[in-house]
Amino acid sequence: MLTGKVAVVTGASRGIGKAIACKLASQGAKVVVNYNGSKEKAEAVKAEIEAQGGTAVLYQCDVSDFASCETFIQDVIKEHGSLDILVNNAGITRDGLLMKMSEEDFDKVLDTNLKGTFNTIRFATRQMIKQRSGRIINMSSVVGVSGNAGQANYAASKAGVIGLTKAVAREVASRGVTVNAIAPGFIQTDMTDVLSDKVKEAMVGQIPLGRFGQTEDIAAAVAFLASDSAGYITGQVLHVDGGMVM
Repeated sequence: MLTGKVAVVTGASRGIGKAIACKLASQGAKVVVNYNGSKEKAEAVKAEIEAQGGTAVLYQCDVSDFASCETFIQDVIKEHGSLDILVNNAGITRDGLLMKMSEEDFDKVLDTNLKGTFNTIRFATRQMIKQRSGRIINMSSVVGVSGNAGQANYAASKAGVIGLTKAVAREVASRGVTVNAIAPGFIQTDMTDVLSDKVKEAMVGQIPLGRFGQTEDIAAAVAFLASDSAGYITGQVLHVDGGMVM
């Protein structure tokens, strides 16, 4: 259980982030639901957590903004007295073939997915080192391991998250802070729901377990890595992908 722990989940207003926020709250953590665009969706997540007896607060922050992240993390520590769990889930896609990809589309994806992860870690680690405890869990992707045509920017950002995870894990391990990454495969979300049946079938054909994952599958992995049971695990990439890149 995570009773009394303060957890920050970035990009928590929908999809995987929402499932993670709800899961951590159900285990007793006080969850800071970070969002950038949709306050309405974030408020719905907060209401859902509270309806189940959990505790949640909202915080708007664009994680790609270094200065905003400093204020964000400092405010959380000031308000709640500690920061025990940081889940870097916020991410965007701007898919397109490399030869047609704009500089802006490349930069935006790297700024949110990779630099955004660096930004929050940069300010959270000081508190965690001071506490001599903490859990940092970064969202990578199977695409960051295997690559994917039409996603050069996204694959680069998620591969970067893996490198960042391992480097930071080495830096903070002696202070009792663990840093791990999760690499989700194809997970059923709003983004996959709009795909045609033909595309879905082709995607499922690449998965040995023969089905899409659920957001709860990722949330369960995060909850494990955030728990005391994972205290001797750091610098790892946990694939939650139905065997896809096995």
